[in-house]
Amino acid sequence: METKTKIEHTQQVYGIRPEAQEFPMMCVLSFVYVCNARCPNCPYTNSEIRADYKDRPFMNEDTFKIIADQCGEYGAWVRMSGGGEPMLHPKAVELMEYAKGVGARVGLITNGSKFTEENSRRLLEAGIDMIEFSVDAADAKTYEKVRRGLNWDTLRKNIKMMIKLRNKLKSATKIIASGVNQKGVDIEAIAKFWEPLVDNFQKRKYLTWGINDPSISADPEPYLPPERMIPCPFIFERLNIDSRGKVMVCGFDIAAVTDMGNIHEKGIKEIWHGEGFEYYRKMHLTHKGTEIELCKNCPDWKYRSWQHNYWKIVKNAEDSRREKFDRLNIQDVEGCIAESESRQNK
Repeated sequence: METKTKIEHTQQVYGIRPEAQEFPMMCVLSFVYVCNARCPNCPYTNSEIRADYKDRPFMNEDTFKIIADQCGEYGAWVRMSGGGEPMLHPKAVELMEYAKGVGARVGLITNGSKFTEENSRRLLEAGIDMIEFSVDAADAKTYEKVRRGLNWDTLRKNIKMMIKLRNKLKSATKIIASGVNQKGVDIEAIAKFWEPLVDNFQKRKYLTWGINDPSISADPEPYLPPERMIPCPFIFERLNIDSRGKVMVCGFDIAAVTDMGNIHEKGIKEIWHGEGFEYYRKMHLTHKGTEIELCKNCPDWKYRSWQHNYWKIVKNAEDSRREKFDRLNIQDVEGCIAESESRQNK
Protein backbone atom coordinates (compact mmCIF):
# COMPACT_ATOMS: atom_id res chain seq x y z
CA MET A 1 0.00 0.00 0.00
CA GLU A 2 2.71 2.49 1.00
CA THR A 3 4.82 1.75 -2.10
CA LYS A 4 1.82 2.05 -4.40
CA THR A 5 0.80 5.35 -2.80
CA LYS A 6 4.30 6.78 -3.05
CA ILE A 7 4.78 5.82 -6.68
CA GLU A 8 1.36 6.66 -8.05
CA HIS A 9 0.16 9.62 -6.01
CA THR A 10 3.04 11.38 -4.28
CA GLN A 11 6.41 12.72 -5.35
CA GLN A 12 9.85 13.53 -3.96
CA VAL A 13 9.56 17.33 -3.98
CA TYR A 14 6.44 19.44 -3.39
CA GLY A 15 5.70 23.00 -4.38
CA ILE A 16 4.34 24.96 -7.32
CA ARG A 17 4.54 22.90 -10.47
CA PRO A 18 6.97 24.30 -13.04
CA GLU A 19 4.07 25.06 -15.41
CA ALA A 20 2.34 27.09 -12.65
CA GLN A 21 5.29 29.23 -11.57
CA GLU A 22 3.89 32.37 -13.17
CA PHE A 23 0.21 31.62 -13.57
CA PRO A 24 -2.14 28.79 -12.49
CA MET A 25 -2.29 25.89 -14.91
CA MET A 26 -6.07 25.92 -14.69
CA CYS A 27 -8.90 28.23 -13.69
CA VAL A 28 -11.95 26.15 -12.75
CA LEU A 29 -15.10 28.17 -13.29
CA SER A 30 -18.45 27.94 -11.58
CA PHE A 31 -19.85 29.04 -14.90
CA VAL A 32 -23.50 28.42 -14.01
CA TYR A 33 -25.51 27.66 -10.88
CA VAL A 34 -28.48 26.08 -12.62
CA CYS A 35 -28.93 22.48 -13.68
CA ASN A 36 -31.45 20.27 -15.45
CA ALA A 37 -30.51 17.23 -13.37
CA ARG A 38 -30.95 16.18 -9.76
CA CYS A 39 -28.04 13.79 -9.31
CA PRO A 40 -27.96 12.26 -5.80
CA ASN A 41 -24.16 12.51 -5.64
CA CYS A 42 -24.11 16.25 -6.42
CA PRO A 43 -23.33 18.57 -3.49
CA TYR A 44 -25.37 21.32 -5.12
CA THR A 45 -28.43 19.07 -5.22
CA ASN A 46 -27.87 18.35 -1.53
CA SER A 47 -27.32 21.93 -0.34
CA GLU A 48 -28.62 25.48 -0.65
CA ILE A 49 -25.57 26.82 -2.49
CA ARG A 50 -27.46 27.49 -5.72
CA ALA A 51 -30.00 29.58 -3.82
CA ASP A 52 -27.13 31.80 -2.64
CA TYR A 53 -26.38 32.63 -6.28
CA LYS A 54 -29.84 33.71 -7.37
CA ASP A 55 -28.35 37.12 -8.14
CA ARG A 56 -25.77 35.56 -10.48
CA PRO A 57 -26.92 32.15 -11.75
CA PHE A 58 -24.84 32.66 -14.93
CA MET A 59 -21.34 34.10 -15.12
CA ASN A 60 -21.44 37.48 -16.84
CA GLU A 61 -19.81 37.79 -20.24
CA ASP A 62 -17.34 40.42 -19.05
CA THR A 63 -16.27 38.26 -16.10
CA PHE A 64 -15.62 35.31 -18.37
CA LYS A 65 -13.67 37.35 -20.90
CA ILE A 66 -11.40 38.82 -18.21
CA ILE A 67 -10.55 35.27 -17.14
CA ALA A 68 -10.18 33.97 -20.70
CA ASP A 69 -7.92 36.86 -21.76
CA GLN A 70 -5.54 36.27 -18.86
CA CYS A 71 -5.55 32.49 -19.28
CA GLY A 72 -4.91 32.95 -22.99
CA GLU A 73 -1.78 34.96 -22.30
CA TYR A 74 -0.29 31.94 -20.54
CA GLY A 75 -1.97 29.15 -22.48
CA ALA A 76 -3.71 28.08 -19.27
CA TRP A 77 -6.88 26.01 -19.04
CA VAL A 78 -10.32 27.46 -18.57
CA ARG A 79 -12.34 24.57 -17.20
CA MET A 80 -16.09 24.92 -17.50
CA SER A 81 -17.47 23.22 -14.45
CA GLY A 82 -18.93 24.22 -11.14
CA GLY A 83 -22.45 24.53 -9.86
CA GLY A 84 -24.56 23.24 -12.73
CA GLU A 85 -24.67 22.23 -16.39
CA PRO A 86 -22.41 24.62 -18.37
CA MET A 87 -24.33 24.16 -21.63
CA LEU A 88 -27.37 25.83 -20.02
CA HIS A 89 -25.52 29.16 -20.13
CA PRO A 90 -27.17 31.18 -22.94
CA LYS A 91 -23.74 32.15 -24.31
CA ALA A 92 -21.85 28.94 -23.52
CA VAL A 93 -20.72 28.17 -27.06
CA GLU A 94 -19.92 31.77 -27.93
CA LEU A 95 -17.78 32.22 -24.82
CA MET A 96 -15.87 28.97 -25.30
CA GLU A 97 -15.17 30.05 -28.88
CA TYR A 98 -13.90 33.35 -27.50
CA ALA A 99 -11.59 31.63 -25.01
CA LYS A 100 -10.04 29.52 -27.76
CA GLY A 101 -9.68 32.60 -29.90
CA VAL A 102 -7.54 34.37 -27.31
CA GLY A 103 -5.26 31.37 -26.75
CA ALA A 104 -6.73 29.69 -23.68
CA ARG A 105 -7.17 25.94 -23.46
CA VAL A 106 -10.75 24.93 -22.78
CA GLY A 107 -12.07 21.92 -20.91
CA LEU A 108 -15.80 21.30 -20.64
CA ILE A 109 -17.43 18.89 -18.19
CA THR A 110 -21.04 18.23 -19.10
CA ASN A 111 -23.97 15.89 -18.54
CA GLY A 112 -24.34 15.72 -22.32
CA SER A 113 -28.03 16.59 -22.47
CA LYS A 114 -27.99 19.89 -24.38
CA PHE A 115 -25.99 19.18 -27.51
CA THR A 116 -27.26 19.69 -31.04
CA GLU A 117 -25.41 19.13 -34.28
CA GLU A 118 -24.99 22.89 -34.63
CA ASN A 119 -23.47 23.64 -31.22
CA SER A 120 -21.39 20.45 -31.35
CA ARG A 121 -19.94 21.48 -34.69
CA ARG A 122 -19.11 24.96 -33.43
CA LEU A 123 -17.26 23.62 -30.40
CA LEU A 124 -15.35 21.09 -32.47
CA GLU A 125 -14.44 23.61 -35.14
CA ALA A 126 -13.25 26.00 -32.43
CA GLY A 127 -10.93 23.25 -31.23
CA ILE A 128 -12.21 22.93 -27.67
CA ASP A 129 -9.43 20.96 -26.03
CA MET A 130 -11.43 18.41 -24.09
CA ILE A 131 -15.08 17.52 -23.52
CA GLU A 132 -15.82 15.27 -20.57
CA PHE A 133 -19.20 13.57 -20.42
CA SER A 134 -20.29 12.62 -16.91
CA VAL A 135 -22.02 9.32 -17.61
CA ASP A 136 -22.01 7.32 -14.34
CA ALA A 137 -23.85 4.36 -15.88
CA ALA A 138 -23.79 1.69 -18.58
CA ASP A 139 -27.54 1.10 -18.83
CA ALA A 140 -30.79 3.04 -18.67
CA LYS A 141 -31.95 1.65 -15.32
CA THR A 142 -28.79 2.69 -13.46
CA TYR A 143 -28.68 6.02 -15.28
CA GLU A 144 -32.20 6.86 -14.15
CA LYS A 145 -31.08 6.45 -10.53
CA VAL A 146 -27.75 8.25 -10.59
CA ARG A 147 -28.60 10.93 -13.17
CA ARG A 148 -32.12 11.90 -12.21
CA GLY A 149 -33.84 14.22 -14.63
CA LEU A 150 -31.76 13.15 -17.63
CA ASN A 151 -32.38 10.69 -20.43
CA TRP A 152 -30.13 7.73 -21.24
CA ASP A 153 -31.00 7.63 -24.94
CA THR A 154 -30.25 11.35 -25.28
CA LEU A 155 -26.84 10.87 -23.67
CA ARG A 156 -25.88 8.02 -25.99
CA LYS A 157 -27.18 9.80 -29.07
CA ASN A 158 -25.32 13.01 -28.28
CA ILE A 159 -22.02 11.29 -27.51
CA LYS A 160 -22.21 9.23 -30.70
CA MET A 161 -23.00 12.39 -32.66
CA MET A 162 -20.08 14.26 -31.07
CA ILE A 163 -17.60 11.48 -31.79
CA LYS A 164 -18.77 10.97 -35.36
CA LEU A 165 -18.65 14.69 -36.05
CA ARG A 166 -15.26 15.05 -34.38
CA ASN A 167 -13.81 12.32 -36.55
CA LYS A 168 -15.39 13.70 -39.70
CA LEU A 169 -14.05 17.19 -39.04
CA LYS A 170 -10.69 15.78 -37.89
CA SER A 171 -10.99 18.08 -34.89
CA ALA A 172 -8.28 18.14 -32.23
CA THR A 173 -10.90 17.90 -29.48
CA LYS A 174 -10.46 15.04 -27.04
CA ILE A 175 -13.66 13.33 -25.88
CA ILE A 176 -13.73 11.42 -22.62
CA ALA A 177 -16.32 9.99 -20.25
CA SER A 178 -16.27 9.65 -16.49
CA GLY A 179 -18.06 7.68 -13.83
CA VAL A 180 -18.23 8.13 -10.08
CA ASN A 181 -17.28 4.99 -8.19
CA GLN A 182 -20.27 4.83 -5.85
CA LYS A 183 -22.37 2.10 -4.30
CA GLY A 184 -25.17 0.90 -6.54
CA VAL A 185 -23.14 1.05 -9.76
CA ASP A 186 -20.68 -1.35 -11.36
CA ILE A 187 -17.79 0.94 -12.26
CA GLU A 188 -15.98 -1.81 -14.18
CA ALA A 189 -19.03 -2.46 -16.34
CA ILE A 190 -19.37 1.28 -16.96
CA ALA A 191 -15.73 1.53 -17.99
CA LYS A 192 -16.06 -1.49 -20.28
CA PHE A 193 -19.11 0.04 -21.98
CA TRP A 194 -17.62 3.49 -22.62
CA GLU A 195 -13.91 2.84 -23.20
CA PRO A 196 -14.32 1.63 -26.81
CA LEU A 197 -16.32 4.74 -27.66
CA VAL A 198 -14.35 7.60 -26.16
CA ASP A 199 -10.70 8.63 -25.97
CA ASN A 200 -10.42 7.88 -22.27
CA PHE A 201 -12.62 6.78 -19.39
CA GLN A 202 -12.02 8.22 -15.95
CA LYS A 203 -13.04 6.41 -12.78
CA ARG A 204 -13.75 9.16 -10.31
CA LYS A 205 -13.62 8.91 -6.55
CA TYR A 206 -16.88 9.61 -4.76
CA LEU A 207 -16.30 13.02 -3.15
CA THR A 208 -18.39 14.57 -0.41
CA TRP A 209 -17.33 18.24 -0.37
CA GLY A 210 -18.32 18.00 3.28
CA ILE A 211 -21.95 17.67 2.17
CA ASN A 212 -22.57 14.21 0.73
CA ASP A 213 -22.73 10.96 2.69
CA PRO A 214 -19.23 9.37 2.66
CA SER A 215 -20.64 5.87 3.16
CA ILE A 216 -21.89 5.90 -0.45
CA SER A 217 -18.32 5.65 -1.76
CA ALA A 218 -17.47 2.28 -3.30
CA ASP A 219 -13.73 3.01 -3.12
CA PRO A 220 -12.73 4.93 0.04
CA GLU A 221 -9.03 4.02 -0.22
CA PRO A 222 -7.03 7.28 0.02
CA TYR A 223 -4.50 8.51 -2.51
CA LEU A 224 -2.65 10.62 0.05
CA PRO A 225 -2.36 8.96 3.50
CA PRO A 226 -4.02 11.46 5.89
CA GLU A 227 -1.59 10.78 8.73
CA ARG A 228 1.35 11.99 6.62
CA MET A 229 -0.25 15.36 5.83
CA ILE A 230 1.19 15.36 2.31
CA PRO A 231 0.55 18.78 0.73
CA CYS A 232 -2.63 19.02 -1.32
CA PRO A 233 -1.69 19.49 -5.00
CA PHE A 234 -4.60 21.80 -5.83
CA ILE A 235 -3.11 24.92 -4.23
CA PHE A 236 0.03 24.44 -6.33
CA GLU A 237 -1.60 24.17 -9.75
CA ARG A 238 -5.11 25.66 -10.00
CA LEU A 239 -7.70 28.00 -8.57
CA ASN A 240 -11.49 28.25 -8.61
CA ILE A 241 -13.63 31.23 -9.57
CA ASP A 242 -17.35 31.67 -8.93
CA SER A 243 -19.85 33.40 -11.20
CA ARG A 244 -19.25 36.75 -9.48
CA GLY A 245 -15.49 36.60 -10.15
CA LYS A 246 -14.54 35.68 -6.58
CA VAL A 247 -11.52 33.38 -6.27
CA MET A 248 -11.69 30.48 -3.79
CA VAL A 249 -8.59 28.69 -2.59
CA CYS A 250 -9.61 25.30 -3.99
CA GLY A 251 -12.34 23.11 -5.42
CA PHE A 252 -13.43 21.84 -2.00
CA ASP A 253 -14.69 25.32 -1.14
CA ILE A 254 -17.74 25.17 -3.42
CA ALA A 255 -19.66 27.50 -1.10
CA ALA A 256 -17.00 30.20 -1.60
CA VAL A 257 -16.19 30.61 2.08
CA THR A 258 -12.61 31.64 1.31
CA ASP A 259 -11.93 34.88 -0.52
CA MET A 260 -8.57 35.15 -2.27
CA GLY A 261 -9.64 38.21 -4.24
CA ASN A 262 -11.94 39.14 -7.11
CA ILE A 263 -10.78 39.14 -10.73
CA HIS A 264 -12.65 42.41 -11.30
CA GLU A 265 -10.30 44.06 -8.80
CA LYS A 266 -7.04 42.12 -9.16
CA GLY A 267 -5.34 40.15 -11.91
CA ILE A 268 -5.34 36.35 -11.62
CA LYS A 269 -1.53 36.32 -11.58
CA GLU A 270 -1.50 38.79 -8.67
CA ILE A 271 -4.00 36.67 -6.74
CA TRP A 272 -2.02 33.50 -7.51
CA HIS A 273 1.09 35.04 -5.95
CA GLY A 274 -0.78 36.86 -3.21
CA GLU A 275 -0.61 36.43 0.56
CA GLY A 276 -3.64 34.15 0.66
CA PHE A 277 -2.26 31.41 -1.57
CA GLU A 278 1.24 31.82 -0.14
CA TYR A 279 -0.13 31.20 3.35
CA TYR A 280 -1.91 27.99 2.32
CA ARG A 281 1.16 26.72 0.48
CA LYS A 282 3.52 27.48 3.35
CA MET A 283 1.27 25.71 5.84
CA HIS A 284 0.95 22.63 3.63
CA LEU A 285 4.66 22.47 2.83
CA THR A 286 5.48 22.53 6.56
CA HIS A 287 2.91 19.79 7.25
CA LYS A 288 0.61 22.19 9.10
CA GLY A 289 -2.32 21.96 6.71
CA THR A 290 -4.55 20.57 9.43
CA GLU A 291 -4.10 23.81 11.36
CA ILE A 292 -6.14 25.55 8.67
CA GLU A 293 -9.86 25.29 9.40
CA LEU A 294 -10.88 24.60 5.79
CA CYS A 295 -8.22 21.93 5.24
CA LYS A 296 -8.70 20.33 8.65
CA ASN A 297 -12.34 19.71 7.80
CA CYS A 298 -11.76 18.61 4.21
CA PRO A 299 -12.78 14.95 3.83
CA ASP A 300 -11.56 14.88 0.23
CA TRP A 301 -7.91 15.96 0.73
CA LYS A 302 -6.91 12.29 0.87
CA TYR A 303 -8.37 11.76 -2.62
CA ARG A 304 -6.11 14.31 -4.30
CA SER A 305 -3.12 12.98 -6.23
CA TRP A 306 0.10 14.52 -7.47
CA GLN A 307 0.37 12.00 -10.29
CA HIS A 308 -3.09 10.68 -11.21
CA ASN A 309 -4.61 14.00 -12.22
CA TYR A 310 -6.21 16.05 -14.98
CA TRP A 311 -2.93 16.40 -16.84
CA LYS A 312 -2.47 12.63 -16.98
CA ILE A 313 -6.02 12.22 -18.29
CA VAL A 314 -5.39 14.85 -20.97
CA LYS A 315 -2.24 13.05 -22.12
CA ASN A 316 -3.91 9.64 -22.19
CA ALA A 317 -6.88 11.02 -24.10
CA GLU A 318 -4.60 12.72 -26.63
CA ASP A 319 -2.63 9.53 -27.19
CA SER A 320 -5.87 7.61 -27.72
CA ARG A 321 -7.28 10.25 -30.06
CA ARG A 322 -4.18 10.11 -32.23
CA GLU A 323 -4.35 6.33 -32.36
CA LYS A 324 -7.98 6.51 -33.49
CA PHE A 325 -7.06 8.99 -36.21
CA ASP A 326 -4.27 6.76 -37.42
CA ARG A 327 -6.85 3.99 -37.80
CA LEU A 328 -9.28 6.34 -39.51
CA ASN A 329 -6.69 7.24 -42.10
CA ILE A 330 -7.13 3.81 -43.63
CA GLN A 331 -10.93 3.93 -43.54
CA ASP A 332 -13.68 6.10 -44.93
CA VAL A 333 -14.16 8.88 -42.39
CA GLU A 334 -17.91 8.34 -42.58
CA GLY A 335 -17.46 4.80 -41.26
CA CYS A 336 -17.01 6.02 -37.71
CA ILE A 337 -15.05 3.58 -35.55
CA ALA A 338 -16.97 4.58 -32.46
CA GLU A 339 -20.23 3.50 -34.05
CA SER A 340 -18.94 0.17 -35.28
CA GLU A 341 -17.40 -0.64 -31.91
CA SER A 342 -20.62 0.40 -30.20
CA ARG A 343 -22.56 -2.08 -32.32
CA GLN A 344 -20.10 -4.82 -31.43
CA ASN A 345 -20.61 -4.12 -27.73
CA LYS A 346 -24.39 -4.37 -27.87
